[in-house]
Amino acid sequence: MTIRTTLSHVALHVRDLPAMERFYADVLGLQVSDRGHTARLNCDMVFMSGNPDAHHQLVLMSGRAQEARLNPVNHMSFKIDSLGILREIRDRARANGVEGLRAVNHGNAWSVYFPDPEGNTIEAFLDTPWHVPQPHGEALDLDKPDAEIIAETQAACAQDPGFMPRNEWDRAHSAKLG
Repeated sequence: MTIRTTLSHVALHVRDLPAMERFYADVLGLQVSDRGHTARLNCDMVFMSGNPDAHHQLVLMSGRAQEARLNPVNHMSFKIDSLGILREIRDRARANGVEGLRAVNHGNAWSVYFPDPEGNTIEAFLDTPWHVPQPHGEALDLDKPDAEIIAETQAACAQDPGFMPRNEWDRAHSAKLG
């Protein structure tokens, strides 16, 4: 199977979330597309984009310690075309000895996260046909058939008050970006 990926977004751990949000808005013209708190990582997140076709190109994540020398990049994200390719990437990562792989259903995307040999996190993902406010994440069982994953995702996301078809969110996002 041939795999073709496109770099999609970068997530940064930051020390001063409001200042970084202002900087990326003022300097690069990015606009906030979502914001929220994730208990799993215990951080606030700001999702930003300047592209009407992308929910986010940059994610700013609070919690970077002042003295931290660690790389502030949380993960690199690669967009793919199908659940089948997502499974193939998962399987190839496992075949290369990767441990700690996580499959996540974000409602608006299905993702797998895993470390490269030096510990940098990689995300491979594909969009779903729906939008649900972010951050949103639950376990994803990629061993289920595509139709079951699709039906479960739609049913779970439809319960969120911010749920809408992706094309409606795309139109509103495009209008917001001018």
